[in-house]
Amino acid sequence: MTILSPRDPEAVRVAIADALAADATIEVVGAGSKRALGRPVAAARTLDLSALAGITLYEPDELVLSARAGTPIAEIETLLAERHQELAFDPLDYGPLLGLPAGRGTLGGVLAANLSGPRRIRAGAARDHVLGIEAVSGRGEIFKAGGRVVKNVTGYDLPRGLAGSWGTLAVFTEITFKVLPKAETEATLVVPGLADDAAVRVLAEAMGSPADVSGAAHLPEASARRLGFDRAATAIRLEGIPSSVAARFDHLAKRIGAGCERLEADASTALWRAVRDVAPLCAAGDGAAPRVPHSHLVWRVSVAPTAGPDLVAALAADGLAPEVVYDWAGGLVWIALALADDAHALRLRRLVAAAGGGHATLVRAPEATRSRVPVFEPQPAGLAALSNRLRTAFDPRGLLNPGRMHAPAAVLDAA
Repeated sequence: MTILSPRDPEAVRVAIADALAADATIEVVGAGSKRALGRPVAAARTLDLSALAGITLYEPDELVLSARAGTPIAEIETLLAERHQELAFDPLDYGPLLGLPAGRGTLGGVLAANLSGPRRIRAGAARDHVLGIEAVSGRGEIFKAGGRVVKNVTGYDLPRGLAGSWGTLAVFTEITFKVLPKAETEATLVVPGLADDAAVRVLAEAMGSPADVSGAAHLPEASARRLGFDRAATAIRLEGIPSSVAARFDHLAKRIGAGCERLEADASTALWRAVRDVAPLCAAGDGAAPRVPHSHLVWRVSVAPTAGPDLVAALAADGLAPEVVYDWAGGLVWIALALADDAHALRLRRLVAAAGGGHATLVRAPEATRSRVPVFEPQPAGLAALSNRLRTAFDPRGLLNPGRMHAPAAVLDAA
């Protein structure tokens, strides 16, 4: 396989133009931290963007940062922390969940996968913070969209539209994000020992309160023990200036009732990083309980918050022994399942549909399983038609990351 390592946008354009001329497909990678997420890509060439790196603009007073797509997200977070700023959407690090070291993700991967963390319930995802992009389409054309201030975004919001396309429409070369001041402090209210359905009700109560919650998660006992708790833990994060956090914490504790515990800033930060990166379902770590084996499949399921516990209970009744982390007040459910036959995927998606709708993404699985089982939620006809129109506009030859998101029709028919 030919590996191409461009160092500037023009070199990316030339690489894609040459592939078009040779009728050769391209796998697009940054640092490879999410390479095992999605269907396996069989391409003639690899476009390695790790050398296309560097911060090109940072104006702390204007709350804006631009960087090349291959810039490590860890480098950006370190720079922002020096000025007490952050990417407010708190992008998760898929590396450890996929069996790789932490801190390998890149800025381009953050937008390509539209990443977010527990703070999404308040701040949104990557697509809600991107201001502008420079990219190269599958036609071999450099284009720019958006700008460096919010008011520059008019008409069709192309940067947001390309978020979550997993490198199948265009190759990002430079991205501009809005950054925000970091909270002075944080604290987490923990309610111990709740069953899943009771925990979701408590999280709903917190979200409906005036406490301005920035994180709402539930760890059933098995997951909680892996993070050092002695029983299930329902966690609610508050951020801001110390006096405000204290007042809101007291209000929320009174509203929820007796039994609440408090995690101070450092312990709170560590907990939410673990929730963000789904640490209880990773295969390695120093927790108080054995980790989930890497052979277990991991699903990322989005449903109505009240539907998650029933879905997990149904999987348990099927003998699949789910290990679970609930985030986004129960609206995001990470589920690890012992390796089963492919029929469990159809069963899971039927349960999601029966719960009133949502979507399920297969995040961790062997390559053979990812070749057979639809990794991303199958699209309804109308959305599939829109996706095809976008693909025709940006990458009509199917040059970039072919098959990464959805199998060719022949493969789906065979399944």
